[in-house]
Amino acid sequence: MLVRMTTNADADGAPQSPQQPELPPQSRPERPESEAKPQPRRRAPAGAAVLREDVTEAIRAAVFGELAAVGYARMSIEGIARRAGVGKTAVYRRWRSKLHLVLDLVSAIAVQGLPAPDTGTLEGDLRLLYEVTSRALRHPVASQVIPDLQAEAARNPEIAEALQKALREGQAGVANGIVEAARVRGEIRADVDGELALDLMSGPLYWRAVVIRGPKPPKGYLESLTRATAAALRAL
Repeated sequence: MLVRMTTNADADGAPQSPQQPELPPQSRPERPESEAKPQPRRRAPAGAAVLREDVTEAIRAAVFGELAAVGYARMSIEGIARRAGVGKTAVYRRWRSKLHLVLDLVSAIAVQGLPAPDTGTLEGDLRLLYEVTSRALRHPVASQVIPDLQAEAARNPEIAEALQKALREGQAGVANGIVEAARVRGEIRADVDGELALDLMSGPLYWRAVVIRGPKPPKGYLESLTRATAAALRAL
């Protein structure tokens, strides 16, 4: 005969320990009067959702995987849930649609940004920035996701705004730090045009990765780019 046991679950459907059956009064062990009574367990308010962070991270990773595999247009909540190993309801508890999901992830890129180089020289900072950026743009996921979202941005103003914010603000924060450090060291003019400096520093690698989608830069390219950019910044 099958016995059905009652279980509790969190908002993502993860089962917790089954409830133990209550012993009849005559079978309960006697408790010494001096023993303190256990405090009642504090329960979450009725209807409160407990969203597990590990599930959220699995969904985020699945989104990037789906974008790289099938693109935004063909991506579905079902495919995301299947890749993440969760139910569709776990996705919908966090985001209303795939558009809101992608907008949230793309916007988070701007917050994370790139590490700010601090080598002590303008050329050293630029070289390190180009190394990190070049590796990131050549990553299989990024090389598929960014061009696809750029194409989708032409049809969807919300994606366009989020993508522009993510890419521009992420680069601007690092570029401004490099420019400011070079100003303090006296390597460039104090009144250098920050917008033009950002274009000079960020444009070449994104042109190669997103527009022409070229292969890995040839040997010596990053060194030459570093020298050329530093010379251009000094000339502003």
